[in-house]
This record gives sequence, C-alpha cells and structure tokens, in this order.
Amino acid sequence: MKRIGILTAGGDTPALNATIYGAVERANALKIDVLGLQRGYAGLLDSRVPHVHLNPLFTTIPELDPCKGGTLLGSSRTYLDSTCTDRLELVAAHVKKLKLDGLICIGGDGTINGMQPIAEILPCVLAPKTIDNDLGLNYIDEPNEWLRSPKDGPPGYLEKRNPCRDRLRLDDIINYATPGYATAVYVVAQSVERLRTTAESHRRIAIVEVMGRQSGYIALGAAYAQPDIILIPEVPLNLEQLTARVTHLYQLQQHAVIVVGEGVRSADGSELGAAMPTYDPAGNIRYSGAADAIAQLLTKSLGEELFGEMRTFEPASSNMFTRKIGHTQRGGRPILFDRFYASQLGGKAIDLLVSGETNEIATIQYKSDSGFSLSSISANKLRDRWGEIHPREVHPCMYDAERMQLSELGIEYLKPIFTNAIGLDDVEAIRTQMFSAGSLSNRYQSMNTDIHKRIRYL
Repeated sequence: MKRIGILTAGGDTPALNATIYGAVERANALKIDVLGLQRGYAGLLDSRVPHVHLNPLFTTIPELDPCKGGTLLGSSRTYLDSTCTDRLELVAAHVKKLKLDGLICIGGDGTINGMQPIAEILPCVLAPKTIDNDLGLNYIDEPNEWLRSPKDGPPGYLEKRNPCRDRLRLDDIINYATPGYATAVYVVAQSVERLRTTAESHRRIAIVEVMGRQSGYIALGAAYAQPDIILIPEVPLNLEQLTARVTHLYQLQQHAVIVVGEGVRSADGSELGAAMPTYDPAGNIRYSGAADAIAQLLTKSLGEELFGEMRTFEPASSNMFTRKIGHTQRGGRPILFDRFYASQLGGKAIDLLVSGETNEIATIQYKSDSGFSLSSISANKLRDRWGEIHPREVHPCMYDAERMQLSELGIEYLKPIFTNAIGLDDVEAIRTQMFSAGSLSNRYQSMNTDIHKRIRYL
C-alpha cells in the first residue's frame, strides 16, 4: 500500500488524536502516505474532499498531538448505507482521485455501519472509540442470542436477548476497553468526589447522571469515587429497594450519593430519561434526564419526615439535587491508558490494511496471565442475524443488584484498566499547565486554525 486515508466519525472522545497519531507513526515506518479526511464521511461526499497530508516526507506533522483531546480532522454524524447508491458512486470517484489504497475509520457502531458499503469499494478497517465502552462483545456468541418477534399495532418487531451464559470470564471479552472510556471515568470519578462534599455538608441526597446510553460501564467505573449507590441501565430500577437503601444511608450518614447511568430503566423496561424521546442524527436517543426522573420518584417515596430533623427550616425542594456531568466526559486531555492503547490500535489498523484485511475491527484483548494485547475481529461478528450491531451491556455478573454496587467480578474487570491508568506526565501536565501565567495573557490556540492552513482540495 502506498496511500491510506483516515477519518473520524460520530461523537468526539479524548483519544481520537492519539489513535490518528499511532496510525501515522506506523505508516511512517512502512513508508505509507496518510491523508486525513476532514469531517468524517461528510468529507468524502464533499465535491472538494478537504484533506490533510498527515506525514509529508514520512514525518508526522507537529499539529498532531496525542495528548490533545478531540480530533484535528473534525467529525460529523453523516453516515452511508448500501441503499445510497448515488452517494457511494461519489465516494468511489473521490477515492479514485485521491489514489487511496485503503481507509481507516475511527468510530463506533454507526461508523462501522457507514464503513460496510465503502469496504466494497476499497479495503477498510475500524479503530474503535467510544467513551461508553459499548463496542464489543462479552463473549463471541452474544450476537446470536438476539431474537425478534412481531409486535401489536404498527408494523415492526420486538427485540429480546436470550442469554445462554450466566457467568463471564474476563478473558472471553472481545475488545476489553475502548479508547476514551478510561478518561471519561476519570472525569466522572473526580466530579462525583467533589459533589459528595456538597451533599455531605448540606445533608442532601445527590443524584449524579453519567453518560453511556444503554450501557452502564461509565456508571460502573464511577465506583472509584465510592458513591453509595450505582444504578445501571442493564438492571431495571426497583424503587422499593432503592427507597429502603437511601433511607438507611440517610439515617446513618445524613446524606447519600447516587450515580445513575443515563439509560436507566423503570421496572417495566421503559427508559426513565426518555419519556419524550428525541434523536440525534445517528438515530441515538437524546436522554432528557434520568437523574431528574429518579429524584421525582424518590421525593414521593421518601416523604419529608426523613429529612425533618437534619433539615429543619429548609424547603423540602432542597432535600436533594441532581447533576449531569454531560459532555465534560468526552473532552480534554486523554489519560495514559487511553493515549497508549489508542495509539496502539491506530498502528494495528495500519497493519490490518497492509496484511490485506477489510471490514475488520482492531481490538484490545485481555488475558489474566499476560495482560493486554492487540487483536482484531471481523465487523460482521458483532452483528446479529438481521445485521444489527447492539451496544455491549454490562454483564449481570459484574453488578450486585441487591447492594446496587459492583460485584467481585466487576471489581476484577476494572482493575486492569485503571490500576496504572494515570501516568506521571498526566500529573505533571496538571501542575505546569492548569495555572500557567501565559493562559491569562494569551488566547486559546486552536488546532483547527493551524490545521486549516494544511487543508488541500481535489
């Protein structure tokens, strides 16, 4: 291969630049040119196809900094499918003009779906990213467990998974952790720890909502901040159990901290934060507020007597507060774990293309006796029999539903990722950069400004 394209699609994560960096560095060693396509698949559809030569003279451009969050290539939620024949013909023409021999797509399940039809035009591989950590499988047979049945009323179907395994081995997990997840958990753990002091000082109940959609991995990782209760989307809410636990905690310590994944469900399976769902351009539900919904339920079930002695002369409406950590989880400098493995996956994607693979996903694997390693899996292995890719969920044996906390296996899952996830350079960066005097007198220098000077067009 002489020239490879690379793009980033979907939502941003802290480790995108690190993935691009790893791919470019590996391409330098193999004397392969790398073109960075601007704005994901939207850039491939643009008649001018804006792109950047990322390694002139096989040297990585200085603007590509693996320690910076986001992506210097820009991103979009424009996707392609096999029915868009006119768009695919346009992509094929642009690929030919750019003289690309292969394409690396950095993204999640939406990016895989967009990559699939392009893989019939030229070799394509995916380097995974998502803070939700939901791109992968708990075990190889998981997609085949999904069933469909007709539903009453409007045309359509109901989906249900019939798990065949009630136990999980960590060594069986396909793609153990996705770049961006560790940094998101780091941000969440810091936030929960800081909110704890407010709840504790004012004798209040704090309900903290974290991202993750239908997967509870970020909520699970929040355990490092020692929240009193963790609620994940995979386990329907038991209000009676939650009320009893909050009552006990409040009587004991005069406050409580609850972490809730944004996709948490009620007992009937409906999403608490999506009573009136809206959707983003990728078709994902935009959650309106699971924390607020739980606060309303607890306000009714707890009553005011619980707070009477500790919060006299204060309005009942202030007994609890909710916070969404929000997009903070997706931004900023990636911590060491994400930087290192994102760059490794970028390099692995180059190697997959060079070895002749297509429609393949680079993965991080874990073995209890040897630690982390790189591998790959066919994108089709993630699809069910109808071609759909489902978000990986937290396996039930990682979570103790009675205690509403991690199980022993959940603890064992997190430890390999986070035990050495923060490097000394991360700490030094905080010390030297956070309160740099130069920040007071100089404007922020955007990488977009510098990279714009390098953009080329067809």
